[in-house]
Amino acid sequence: MKKIFFLAALTIVITSFTHKDITWVAIGDSITYLNEHPNETGNRITKGYMTMVAEKLPYIHYTNQGHNGWTSGGIADAIDKLGLEKADVYSIFLGTNDWWQGRPVGTLADYENNTGNKTVYGSFRIIINKLRSLNSGAKIILITPMQRADFVYVADMKNNAYGSYKPKNGQTLEQFADAVKAIGRYEHVTVVDLYHTKSLALPNLVKYKRLRDPQTGEYKNYPYPHFINIPFDPSKDEYPYPVDAINMTYDGLHPSDKGFAVIADMLVKVMKKF
Repeated sequence: MKKIFFLAALTIVITSFTHKDITWVAIGDSITYLNEHPNETGNRITKGYMTMVAEKLPYIHYTNQGHNGWTSGGIADAIDKLGLEKADVYSIFLGTNDWWQGRPVGTLADYENNTGNKTVYGSFRIIINKLRSLNSGAKIILITPMQRADFVYVADMKNNAYGSYKPKNGQTLEQFADAVKAIGRYEHVTVVDLYHTKSLALPNLVKYKRLRDPQTGEYKNYPYPHFINIPFDPSKDEYPYPVDAINMTYDGLHPSDKGFAVIADMLVKVMKKF
């Protein structure tokens, strides 16, 4: 066993010395932002996906451009103010906030015709145009939004949202994931499809949601989909995701260490080819 660990460590060391350094700018929302802010999760995570990728591919040096709560529209609007730098690789991991905030997803024609920041397709065109202007030869990785269960913020239970099992503003989260995939096909760039990854599907995001039984008033652990439509009162109820409920996410939306490991492994498979 010691020999196996030694060989694995030796492989990492050799790789780091033989592979040229790669710079990576990761653009995203809170899922990306939290990589450097585990304290804002109630220390329910220890590291994010970028750290995990860099541990496995130590010649990769990342810059975190995750912005808490932002949409692709917000990123596009501020694209010239973010201090984005020339890099070898850019990843874009957005869409879940666009869905929840009810932004129109639009059509591929919005992307093709560069129609502006009114739809998600249009927002992505602005972002990708900027990245191409910084380095026309850079690799671009698009990451689809994950499925999401009922979100309850660990620091403020009044900040909560239902999951992707039903539409918001007449749109499903899958439509946003499919938009990212369509842009990837159009641009001939790699897409890491988290939305359709089975291990990150709705039944696996949390082990249960702890809620009061409407009939008895006693707390009960409800796995997905049984917690749907069970009332939750943030002013009176306990936090519905105790530590034991953590699975692929720690709060129904944001990945746990386990969830981040899945994302990181998918990215490593792509990035080790660069």
